[in-house]
Amino acid sequence: MNFSTLDYIIVFSYLIAIALFGIISSGKQKNVNDYFLGSKKIPWWAVCVSIVATETSTLTFISIPGLAYLTNMNFLQLAFGYLIGRIVVAFVFIPRYYKGQIETAYQFLGNRFGNPMRRYASVTFILLRIFADGVRLFITAIPIKFITGWGYFECILIVGIVTLIYSYIGGVKAVVWTDVAQMFIYMFAAFASILIIYKLIPGGWSSIFNFAFEKGKFEIFNLNFTSFKEFFTGKYNLIGGLIGGAFLSMASHGTDQLIVQRLLTCKDKNSSQKALITSGIIIIIQFFIFLFIGVMLYVLYNGIDFQKLSIGNYYLTKSDEIFPKFIIENHPVGISGLVVAGLLSASMSTLSSAFNSLSATTVMDLFRKYIGDDSKKQLFYSRIATLFWGIVIIGTSLLFQDEKNPAVDFALKIQSIIYGGLLGVFILGIINKSANLLCANISYTFTIIILVLLFILPQFNLIPALNLTFFTLFGVIICLLIGYISTIFIDNKRNSVET
Repeated sequence: MNFSTLDYIIVFSYLIAIALFGIISSGKQKNVNDYFLGSKKIPWWAVCVSIVATETSTLTFISIPGLAYLTNMNFLQLAFGYLIGRIVVAFVFIPRYYKGQIETAYQFLGNRFGNPMRRYASVTFILLRIFADGVRLFITAIPIKFITGWGYFECILIVGIVTLIYSYIGGVKAVVWTDVAQMFIYMFAAFASILIIYKLIPGGWSSIFNFAFEKGKFEIFNLNFTSFKEFFTGKYNLIGGLIGGAFLSMASHGTDQLIVQRLLTCKDKNSSQKALITSGIIIIIQFFIFLFIGVMLYVLYNGIDFQKLSIGNYYLTKSDEIFPKFIIENHPVGISGLVVAGLLSASMSTLSSAFNSLSATTVMDLFRKYIGDDSKKQLFYSRIATLFWGIVIIGTSLLFQDEKNPAVDFALKIQSIIYGGLLGVFILGIINKSANLLCANISYTFTIIILVLLFILPQFNLIPALNLTFFTLFGVIICLLIGYISTIFIDNKRNSVET
């Protein structure tokens, strides 16, 4: 398939339109409250859609269909866990965030343990986002290069610069409202793909469902594990998915500034809770749609091993290439451009959120006391920080131009390691009134070290590889244990700040 002139027109029209839409919808930014919190006037439903779009990257768009092609719908067990985790965040974390004038997730840690802990968590968040979102931006370039024939360099620069323009000018309002538009674009691309696959399969829906059911592709719940070891190291199972998914979601939606910032743009606690819980329901539906695309592709290709599938003389080497193969070979002129716009939308919604949240953490958590209270000065440095981190993430992404670089996989997985420590120290601050700043620092540091070892040692076959969905849960347990032990041995005469 050649990417036609019409497809190019559609893609570049989308890029121009989304940038203009973001700038216009943001209005005039007068201070950091406008720039980072949207003056707390953004409707809950827009925040809800923004949360979904932010956590949906290009990797989700192309990998989930490939996962269903290889296995079945067991991944939905994790999505159900995500909903449970969101409910906990809604009723445990959000009320605390709406006490006082909380501007970032890590301000809570500052109020509870002191500003050193706030800065420690903020720096950790910054390092996480630089690597994770730099890699996500690069991964966006892989299918787009595959489909359009552009180079990685051009793909990364185009996506990064356009996203940076509206994020720099419009702040969080531009981010949220473009997220709303982008979600509808990438979901339209997904439904268009479903319709095209359906038309290519003889026998229609009956043929699709009969073949898929026969091969077990619609299996959602897995209660089969033969040993305690397999429970923690094997495939997704129901209990592990619910527990692991819940703790992962509690960390990502309760302690990660990328999502918490969205929640703080709502006018009140109830609106924020409604946005978060509804987003969990939408995520389940969205994952089902992406998984269903993978099942339909499995039927279309008659269940053949994906490594026997080819594009011309090139044979596929990973499941992530199955969906791009279909797009290249079967999408008609015009629809291909819309699908690429959908891929760009999935990436840009996450990327714009990263730029803005990194800026918020840098200015509000790390340098506000040096900047002072002048609103114009704060807004100026906030935009400078957005520009700086945008350039850093684009630059980081360019370092991964070899798609076989093992750092790609490592950087995506490291967020689970950091999340365990972050969620652990948040919960420690809520439930352990005796824990002080030193206890928090010790437990947080040792948790990250232990989780890093749990990730590295299996690479040398020294211990079994832990299923990554359990990293956050293990991190919380380790952090709380170390926190409680440290309170026994550390002098707590210096009272910590009450939550």
